[in-house]
Amino acid sequence: MIKVGVAGYGVIGQRLADGVALQKDMELVGVADVSPTLAVRALKEKGMPYNLYNALPGNETLFAEAGIPVSGTLEELVQKVDIMLDATSAGVGAKNKEIYAKYNKKAIFQGGEKNSVADVFFHGYANYEKGIDKQFLKLTSCNTTGLIRAVDCLDREVGVEKVAITIIRRVADPGDYHRGLTNALQVEKAPSHQALDLMTIMPHVNATGILVHTPVTHGHIISVVATTKKKINKAETLSFFRKHPRIRVVSLSEGFLGNASLFRYARDLGNPRGDMYEIAVWEDSVVESGNDIMFVINIPQEAVVIPENMDAIRAATSMQTDKAAGVAATNNYLGLGKWLKK
Repeated sequence: MIKVGVAGYGVIGQRLADGVALQKDMELVGVADVSPTLAVRALKEKGMPYNLYNALPGNETLFAEAGIPVSGTLEELVQKVDIMLDATSAGVGAKNKEIYAKYNKKAIFQGGEKNSVADVFFHGYANYEKGIDKQFLKLTSCNTTGLIRAVDCLDREVGVEKVAITIIRRVADPGDYHRGLTNALQVEKAPSHQALDLMTIMPHVNATGILVHTPVTHGHIISVVATTKKKINKAETLSFFRKHPRIRVVSLSEGFLGNASLFRYARDLGNPRGDMYEIAVWEDSVVESGNDIMFVINIPQEAVVIPENMDAIRAATSMQTDKAAGVAATNNYLGLGKWLKK
């Protein structure tokens, strides 16, 4: 049984903790945060299902005043685990790495950290083997994670030479106020980091992309134009996607009109927080353009990286040294691909 700790109990950290708790071959030892945030207060109100550790020495009185029990410090949590999932703010993970290294523990960092923090820039499907038995792994961002899933899916079937992407990016997570109230679209300088990151993970694919920030909070939309080594039609493309347990094919006729439809559907399914681990491909968006194939995917930014984090634990700790076995275990425990059997 692999023992896991989570540093940072925010948007991603909460979901990482839940994801680990669902893995029957892992034990969640505890989570760490710096103050009694709303997420931590909710944890208390739910009866403290996870042990909480104080990540910032000197903040003990803040937790005590809020009546929130603390099981120790972050450093004490690190000593109790085999591997840490670090979901702290960008830059904090690099500092925490010193603690992980001090006790010779493995750790997985999220997309906000610099690539230099880790031994391997990791994706469960695209380069699982490179993460096996490594001490420090770094995950791709939410957009890059979902994008690689789709591109890797086609690449393994027919080979992909290049992709050109347009990302319509949500401006902030639900409940965030620091971005302000906006009524505008903002274009970033090309190429987007997601395209560059894809090439880091999949160096044989030539990728470029444009990113546009939009004043919404539920999910990103990515338009992909892929040049495949073997020309494929719409039916073939959809058949490939429909076999993938982390890709859901949806259509406008079913009522999936956009990102909000998918979020609402996840809530109607009873998913905690309305989370979706899978990306969605709109059947109606798949178009043949000369030798290229074009499609549109939805990225549920709050939860999409959770499966790949579970894959990373499996690879780094050598729980499964075979990619197929590793991702299959993650999919099974997270309930991914259930819709394929309906």
